[in-house]
Amino acid sequence: MSQLVAETIAERPADGADDNAKRRQILDGARQVFLDRGFDGASMMDIARAAGVSKGTLYVYFKDKDDLFDGMVRGECVMQLDNIFGFDHADHDVEAVLFRHGTAFVKALRDPKRLSSWRTVIAVAERMPEVGRRLYESGPARGVASLAAYLKAQTEAGVLKVDDYEVAASQFIETCHATMLKPMLFNFGPPPTDERVEHVVRIAVRTFMAAYRT
Repeated sequence: MSQLVAETIAERPADGADDNAKRRQILDGARQVFLDRGFDGASMMDIARAAGVSKGTLYVYFKDKDDLFDGMVRGECVMQLDNIFGFDHADHDVEAVLFRHGTAFVKALRDPKRLSSWRTVIAVAERMPEVGRRLYESGPARGVASLAAYLKAQTEAGVLKVDDYEVAASQFIETCHATMLKPMLFNFGPPPTDERVEHVVRIAVRTFMAAYRT
């Protein structure tokens, strides 16, 4: 029996065992390597070393580097702002709701690690379109859809007058991070302060309400 096979068998989780911790350990190592070296520069050996497991163990959980990268993206999707874009449709204080969710959204986005993950995905999206699609659908598109549903509820309640919920939701989200996200994405500027975030989001809320308040 080869050493690689022996190590793989030794580290394989027992039947019925919870292997989430080991999988998370591998994905954490993979994320570190992918962000440091990019997809093309990362090797399975590098990832195994960063994760503190044998190379054989990687193949117990992931069939190849593409599968590992896809797993990292799925992990990013799980992190995508579910709580931030969980709206209470019965809450008709739209200004307060938008300010609260808008500031939480931008403060989550300003995390340099999250933006680094996005850059890594964007770099390979042309070659691996499914990966880019999954991140977009589980992140930005999901946020827009959730906000659009809230705006629809407020329009039906007579609080707002919105003709196109998707466009209105997208406008608000984009305005919230105007002047802040793109400079960070291109490594042009540092993360915005809390004061700057709140200032920009207040303008976004004021602009939105001027356009859509009944």
